[in-house]
Amino acid sequence: MLLTITTTHQPATDLGYLLHKNPSRLHRIELTFGEAYVVYPEAMEERCTAALVVDVDTVGLVRKREGLAQYVNDRPYAASSFLSVAIAKAFGTALSGRSKDRPELVSVPLPLELRVTALPCRGGETILRQLFEPIGYEVEAEQLPLDPAFPEWGASRYFNVTLRATMTVHDALSHLYVCIPVLDSDKHYWVGDEEVEKLLRHGEGWLAAHPHRNAIARRYLKNRKHLVADAVQRLVQHDVVEEDEKQEEKAQEEEKIEEKISLNEQRMLRVAEILREHEVATVVDLGCGEGRLLRSLIKERAFTRVAGMDVSPRALEIARDRLHVDRLPPRLAEKLSLFQGSLMYRDQRLREYEAATAVEVIEHLDPPRLAAFERVILGEAGPRLLVVTTPNVEYNVRFESLPAGRMRHRDHRFEWTREEFRAWAARVAATYGYAFVWMPIGTEDAEVGPPTQMAVFTKERA
Repeated sequence: MLLTITTTHQPATDLGYLLHKNPSRLHRIELTFGEAYVVYPEAMEERCTAALVVDVDTVGLVRKREGLAQYVNDRPYAASSFLSVAIAKAFGTALSGRSKDRPELVSVPLPLELRVTALPCRGGETILRQLFEPIGYEVEAEQLPLDPAFPEWGASRYFNVTLRATMTVHDALSHLYVCIPVLDSDKHYWVGDEEVEKLLRHGEGWLAAHPHRNAIARRYLKNRKHLVADAVQRLVQHDVVEEDEKQEEKAQEEEKIEEKISLNEQRMLRVAEILREHEVATVVDLGCGEGRLLRSLIKERAFTRVAGMDVSPRALEIARDRLHVDRLPPRLAEKLSLFQGSLMYRDQRLREYEAATAVEVIEHLDPPRLAAFERVILGEAGPRLLVVTTPNVEYNVRFESLPAGRMRHRDHRFEWTREEFRAWAARVAATYGYAFVWMPIGTEDAEVGPPTQMAVFTKERA
């Protein structure tokens, strides 16, 4: 079995600090089923590759009756749960999100290329892409023949897979640890309650919102129904509680700070105005919360379909109540839809709308999630109009109730100056083939600008 991890981060040899394996040495790791080696085929400032080679002791396993029922099968050669165990053993420090010598690197997204040879995919390339593309990977898959000498026998279920993404090493290893046995849909050891804990631990931060979360849990836990039910319930519960808390805090804290100038109302009016100016008929509000923007949009005849998407079921319940969905006239009820979804993962439903809005959303995303938002919305969904609003941090000095240096909400990962927001908008517009215009929202202060800033992205759909 072979796994390689390559980066072009500068200096690329920082990979050795993250993996806790010195590039100048050969590392041998003893396993219960054989041994593994970590070597560095290349270790330069510009490019570094770490290779994990796993050698399974087939004779020993058959004799111990652990994981192999016969001498000849694919287990020693195919990427399977043996490889996942080797990843945890060889790269345990990185997998746990720690680095003794470079702790500041742990949370830094790096350009990574992961290669796995002979990866069995029960379900073919389709399930391979369903697993990795929603979490941010570019997937390249080469399906292997059953036997090159006999092409008429057809293709096997094994693939040489290359995954490319910009993310932390910790996240990449977590994805591999979970997804390799999921693709194989098998494990070489008994699956019990402790496997649920492993799944939740290594799926933290990405699995709860994955569009194929249930299928992942089912395969990882070898279809043991009571374990799958427990895992899914805990994933959903954690996701709901976390997002509900954020929604409620966001509504309370930001409204209290901004209420004197009715900034939220000004934002909604300005966003609706932009939508009308661009003559769009279908709109989806991303991170719709309690549905304030939707309330005004569904009443306008110009908008034939209006949708709200939010990761929090509780937020969607509040939106349904405040929009009085059960009592809406049929004409309005037919044009409105509310659905759960994540800004981190590809969602075909988003392609059904001409325009998308993200009102005071992006500042709640940390850098890896912001990069996923860019890719999913501008790269995958590709609306012809995207309207994004975010606070102007320069204006914060004008809020008397806001202590110096503090952001408007404690869940904000950042608040940008006008220059920083323009630079971000220019970069993502150029990356995904959009034009953009920066606009102010609220009364502009001669010294610090407007309280809220807006970027309007436009593109002709193919």
